[in-house]
Amino acid sequence: MKKELLAPAGDIEAGYAALYYGADAVYLGLQKFSARATATNFSEENLNQFVGYAHFLKRKVYVTINTVIQEKELSDLLLSLDICSRCHVDGIILQDLGVARLIKTQYPELELHASTQMAVHNKEGALALQKLGFKRVVLARELTLKEIKEIAAIPHLETEAFIHGALCYSYSGLCLFSSFESGRSANRGKCLYPCRAKFEGESGEKHYFSMKDMAVQENILKMPVTSLKIEGRKKSALYVAAVTDYYRHILDGDGTSIEKEENIKQIFSRPWTSFHLNGKNKEVIDRDFVGHRGLPIGKIEQIQKHKIVFKTNHNIARYDGLQIDVQRQEKPFGFSIQSLRVNNKSVFEAKAGDIVEILLPPQADYLKKGQQIYLASATKVKGSYNYNKPKNGQYFQRLPLDIKVTVEENKISAQYKDYLASVAGVFSPATEIDKTKQAIHNAFSKTGDTNFSLSSLEVQNSKNLFAPLSLLNELRRNLYAQIKIENKYGVLPVLPDYIKHASPQWIIKTDDLSCLSDLDFNDVAEIVVLLNSQMKTEMLRGLPKNKVRLALPTVCRVPEHFQKLISSCLGAGYKKWEIANYWGLSVLPEKGIDLSFDAPLYILNSQAMSMAKEMGVSRVSFSVEDTESNILNLNNNAVLPTTLIVYQDTPLFISASCIRSNTCAQCDHQDRWIDLKKDGISYQALSSHCQLMLFGRKPYCISPLAEKFRPDFYRADFCYKKYTTEQVLQIFTKLRKFEPIVNTVSANIERNVDLF
Repeated sequence: MKKELLAPAGDIEAGYAALYYGADAVYLGLQKFSARATATNFSEENLNQFVGYAHFLKRKVYVTINTVIQEKELSDLLLSLDICSRCHVDGIILQDLGVARLIKTQYPELELHASTQMAVHNKEGALALQKLGFKRVVLARELTLKEIKEIAAIPHLETEAFIHGALCYSYSGLCLFSSFESGRSANRGKCLYPCRAKFEGESGEKHYFSMKDMAVQENILKMPVTSLKIEGRKKSALYVAAVTDYYRHILDGDGTSIEKEENIKQIFSRPWTSFHLNGKNKEVIDRDFVGHRGLPIGKIEQIQKHKIVFKTNHNIARYDGLQIDVQRQEKPFGFSIQSLRVNNKSVFEAKAGDIVEILLPPQADYLKKGQQIYLASATKVKGSYNYNKPKNGQYFQRLPLDIKVTVEENKISAQYKDYLASVAGVFSPATEIDKTKQAIHNAFSKTGDTNFSLSSLEVQNSKNLFAPLSLLNELRRNLYAQIKIENKYGVLPVLPDYIKHASPQWIIKTDDLSCLSDLDFNDVAEIVVLLNSQMKTEMLRGLPKNKVRLALPTVCRVPEHFQKLISSCLGAGYKKWEIANYWGLSVLPEKGIDLSFDAPLYILNSQAMSMAKEMGVSRVSFSVEDTESNILNLNNNAVLPTTLIVYQDTPLFISASCIRSNTCAQCDHQDRWIDLKKDGISYQALSSHCQLMLFGRKPYCISPLAEKFRPDFYRADFCYKKYTTEQVLQIFTKLRKFEPIVNTVSANIERNVDLF
């Protein structure tokens, strides 16, 4: 099977560069609903031209509509899907179930591709999305080659895996850090990357969560996926060209190229890692520095009178950019070479092996002997990746028109669908009927600068009459002036009927049943128990079975570890279940259970809620990063019972990357809490069994505001952190009265952010 090389395009120039250097497909975003909201992205005109050119080259184009969609944005979503349909894109990469539902019901010509934001991290999750109609699944970056092979073996399912570019510390789609801290959500394409900041931790002040760049390199040949994906929609056309060229040559059998690798590192590169592709890997975090470094070319050997002296291992030239690692500084010190000397002579270029003297800019006194020097920008490389592109408008895709022309004795008329134009006149018999037909065809083929092209022409001229060219041109202009390129549908599907509960009830969720011993279970409608693979069914015996709902964890790399527990619980009569990721759909029965969605399965619009209902879901949870206005709006359009989480220790992210100081061989893999601090704010990280979750010191709580939302259920969570029975009783008593809990945060509810 030929593997597709998939390149990013943050703008049309990057797209052209990707195609020129061998991309089989390009993925890009529109002006709205892109998880790279700060990229330039594509207008409809640019998308139209680019898709036309790509299809001419027999390449594919996928559009990312991979953010969560708020209720009032659904009409704009339809406009975006109309653009994709009109421009004939090959697939939509999406996160939101509402987007999936609209495509399935109204845009079936568009393929469904499950974004990495859907956090597909096991075979079960991939199977669930395939059943929902997804043709392709973009796999979580955290997977090993063995896990990738297992998912790629699913019949009739395309798989896509990242091979190069920036890494998030969290599983994509499961990070709320930026949203909770600043109101700028990664699920809305607006992440501020707080994970890359310095934190005070057990090894001092470090960048504990700042990831290196993924670079799979020749390992792509071992990956049995449909599509190999390069990250970089916020990168330049130069970067896209260099990385695409590098991997194109590997795929074509030319092997890795040191020169091409060095070129990439001179354009943009953090240190490289293969991540967890070949197994658990702790060397994936760059604790000491952040950002682009470049290509290592030597170390400072001497510092003399505002000059550094070193032996370069790579050609360098005047005006190239250098960066130098400086201890206790977050980012390397960078400057442009203004003066370059070799053997006491001023030169424009120095060759590898030369001992060079480079003049430093002012205020560089803190540089020291032995510090690493990087070539961060090279003029030669900038000129090495030229590319051809079509003339503006050359491949613009026009609306194909099927025209019918009727010639009568007193008029000629032309029709396209419901559009009709006519011109009066006196039309006599033609001496050469074939020339008349050709004249009509020529007239209607002149589409000029319109958005139309003549697809087919039917001529009805039973009396073989002659039509003057001037009148034919007038007729064409009259018809084409009427035709409007309209939205394909433009109307949202009608929502199913639903009658809300008259009086909201309370739900308690916990992973530690001992903390509930002081509660009166008559005060709660349900007790949700977050399972782990070590639990036994016997632990549930003290609870009223009719009120118990069992919850599966969000991330589960080995679902087989839960199979015995799930079977035991089902056999014991527990029919209520909750899932927080799509893998749960595959390990639970399709029928005979009551299934609810937890908040990580983002439901922010009524179309997503409607799809959940069609999937047999009995209840959904509002997102804890949603806004007041959207929750109120969505609650008015609810088609299912809803849960509002009022109190919770919210995981700010979930990661497969470890920050413990010990080696893997020394690790006991048991629960361990790690204290961290950033900008005076305290955090706690829970490291357990090769997974890390970050929490704020202060729980999420919206009790003073909760009453106004009037959901079907309110929920209080006591998971992950340890609570005493007294604490649970005290907190729950206040929550039921909608009283405030001190030292808590409310995320986006009180920020008055409209579109976080």
